[in-house]
Amino acid sequence: MDTPFNFLPHIVQQPNAQRINSFIITIFFLFASLFVATLTYDTLRFGEFEDFPETSEPVWILGKEYNALTEKDEILSDVTSRLWFTYRKNFPPIGGTGPTSDTGWGCMLRCGQMILGEALMCRHLGRDWRWAREQKQREEYISILNAFIDKKDSYYSIHQIAQMGVGEGKPIGQWYGPNTVAQVLKKLAVFDTWSRLVVHVAMDNTVIIEEIKRLCMPWLDLAGEAAGEGEVNGCPEGACALAEEETALWRPLVLLIPLRLGLSDINEAYIETLKQCFMLPQSLGVIGGKPNSAHYFIGYVGEELIYLDPHTTQPAVEPCEDGQVPDDTYHCQHPPCRMHICELDPSIAAGFFCKTEDDFDDWCMRIRRVCLIPLFNKARFWGIFSQTYYFSDSDRLERFFDSEDEEFEILSL
Repeated sequence: MDTPFNFLPHIVQQPNAQRINSFIITIFFLFASLFVATLTYDTLRFGEFEDFPETSEPVWILGKEYNALTEKDEILSDVTSRLWFTYRKNFPPIGGTGPTSDTGWGCMLRCGQMILGEALMCRHLGRDWRWAREQKQREEYISILNAFIDKKDSYYSIHQIAQMGVGEGKPIGQWYGPNTVAQVLKKLAVFDTWSRLVVHVAMDNTVIIEEIKRLCMPWLDLAGEAAGEGEVNGCPEGACALAEEETALWRPLVLLIPLRLGLSDINEAYIETLKQCFMLPQSLGVIGGKPNSAHYFIGYVGEELIYLDPHTTQPAVEPCEDGQVPDDTYHCQHPPCRMHICELDPSIAAGFFCKTEDDFDDWCMRIRRVCLIPLFNKARFWGIFSQTYYFSDSDRLERFFDSEDEEFEILSL
């Protein structure tokens, strides 16, 4: 019995066989490409793109408020200026012999790149920087892009993330959850001496203020230790060994908070609090999505979350000889996707960026007001998303854990 494609040899025996053969092969590869596209664009739904709704409700994008009726161009410009990392193909094999594409498994890794990329943009360019096609880009922008190029020696490439994930128990090619990618980014940031970020992953549903300040101002510990040992040439012993900029500056903080906001579905008690996190000026957004389908959430309008979707495969990009990077495919130039907030998988990681100590102090004040966070031990220990509710006996048995680490208790109601 003939297979479905055995008709091809029969057709090419007809007159003008070469021309017909060429036509059939073209049609075949066209349909094959469409089939692959169907698999790749599963969540993008290009035929269903909608503009922002005509609504008087505010649109919030990473701490910026917009009017959907009068500021649509500004909204799209802001969204387009975010770095958009998607599946790529034909990059050098990961680990030398591994996969050359991350299609089907790398979506959470790409979302991790997007949330960290946003932090680097805020760090080096500022939140108000805007991208425009075919304009000469600043050197800092090119350096940021080069940190994510799909090759082994880029700080935050798919190669580095995948290989560092092996140490977190994730073989190359396996899907990550939000907690895993947060831990990997924390490890990789140590090697980025240009940005000098402190990436802190707040575990156990707790942000410890003093711990973060010690991480972002390590000279304080040295100065404290040296206080008991005397001074050398007018400065604390040990602190003198630090460069002047190390003692004068706060190292910029990327705070990632893995959370589980329910069991199989998001608990409606946390919806308003989650939405308010996008309103904070320090917001880097949220990584999460649906089971095995990750998205980078950058804001909301009404009851819908606004997100960038990594589920499309594009060719890997090579920098030009002059060091410039062809960057059109690193920016989403169509209206962003939206989904109802109740469709969100409860396992997420929220991100915040504090460039200065004042930014962090401001975040602490705002998050306390937003989340009604109880303070413990003279405000040193802060629980995130903690509220008091009354439940039945069966409800009290529910305890929420990160699916990747059952010892990680996110919410205790």
